[in-house]
Amino acid sequence: MQQIETFISQLQKTFYNSADFVAREIDWPGEPFAVICYYSSLLNKKDVQEQLDVVKFQAEQEEAKWPDSVSSTIEVFNMEKAVGYVCGGETLIILLSKNKVVRINLPEIAHRTPDEPVNEHIIRGSHEGLVENFDTNMALIRKRLHIPELVVKQMRIGKKTNTGMYYMYIANVVKKETLLEVEKRLNEIDTENFYSVGLLGDYLEDSIYSPFPQLLNTERPDRVVGNLVEGKVIIISDISPTALIAPVTFFSFYQSPDDYNSRVLVGSFYRVVRLLSFFTAIFLPAFYISIISFHFEVLPLELSKKVKMDVSEIPYRPFIEALILEIIIELIREASIRLPQSIVQTIGIVGGLVVGQVIVNAGLVSNMMVIVVALTAISSFVVPSNELNTSVRILRFPFMLAASLFGFFGLTIGILILFIHLLNLKSLNQPYFSPIVPFQPSELKKLFFRGPFYKANPQVTSFQPRGNEEKK
Repeated sequence: MQQIETFISQLQKTFYNSADFVAREIDWPGEPFAVICYYSSLLNKKDVQEQLDVVKFQAEQEEAKWPDSVSSTIEVFNMEKAVGYVCGGETLIILLSKNKVVRINLPEIAHRTPDEPVNEHIIRGSHEGLVENFDTNMALIRKRLHIPELVVKQMRIGKKTNTGMYYMYIANVVKKETLLEVEKRLNEIDTENFYSVGLLGDYLEDSIYSPFPQLLNTERPDRVVGNLVEGKVIIISDISPTALIAPVTFFSFYQSPDDYNSRVLVGSFYRVVRLLSFFTAIFLPAFYISIISFHFEVLPLELSKKVKMDVSEIPYRPFIEALILEIIIELIREASIRLPQSIVQTIGIVGGLVVGQVIVNAGLVSNMMVIVVALTAISSFVVPSNELNTSVRILRFPFMLAASLFGFFGLTIGILILFIHLLNLKSLNQPYFSPIVPFQPSELKKLFFRGPFYKANPQVTSFQPRGNEEKK
């Protein structure tokens, strides 16, 4: 009796006497000392009791022929492994005299239903989204991909958190070099704590200081499947609804499931609109500042007169004027994200009145600048990816500064630097600005115009998936 009390006390200390950790003695056939332990917050007690009765019945029959069931296994007891099992949501029955442990895996971790992702709304198609549970996410993916070639690998990251990470690919489609590079970078991760999929970008991206994201985030299972069949690798975890897609190109961030759910002409039209919005969102304020500061002569005469009258009473340079408006819009945007949904509409109305009317009447900004900044903000909203949306908003400011100092010359130099950077950028050693560099005419056409699906090859040749290599 004292032996088992000492062992239970040792278990309690190992788990720091946590309030939700349970360790108690139980009766077990043929075993004088048996202890059950688990985290009560991670399981359904009724299900565990039912499974416990089944396992006890098996043990009573004949332990030598005791088969492992779907939810329970038996192995040699090891304290270090036992701690990991319990933290993962398993129930353990420790048989002290035999130095064995029975594992019952029935975790009951609360998670959301697969609702549509908040940041990835579409008009047509599936409205399911990934959740903070690996099994549910895999069910959503395998429901759309009925093939045995879909391979899922597991690994643990974080010496303290021991977070479960999974990467998946289609075995006969993914490029071997890409898969090996992903595995290499994941295995090189050495950290104490890991609690967010977003942290993977620091380890997997080729250029972490680049303003452009080199991994595509999504919470849509249909988008995950679409990228799997193109030869990409998907990385997900059991703590986040976000899936990471790699490798990607710059143009991947401007594609939406609606492109394929809509008719050919409609999908192609909105794809072109999105790509054009990139230039508007970054360069429009800088272009306007260049004209007002240095190049009034490029405007038609009548428009030039109206613009001069509009800006003549503004007490500072156009760059400061644009900066004030941009900061106000960023504050409104940030407030609308952080505040409860019931207040967001009020923030929009108040912000619209302040920016649209009061600030103009006060003589702080001109009407034309309000129009330019509003068009810029709308253009940035068009980007389907929140990561690239943020990058576009940040890039706007250095271009505005260059335009205010050097006019069209500064703007041109900035554009050259931007595109040189894009041409040299890589995602998992794959060209980021493909199919422009390296130039692939057939793929370039697909960026702007989506052909009929029965004529399309789902494997993107920019990444040369294994299926295409074998055909060659």
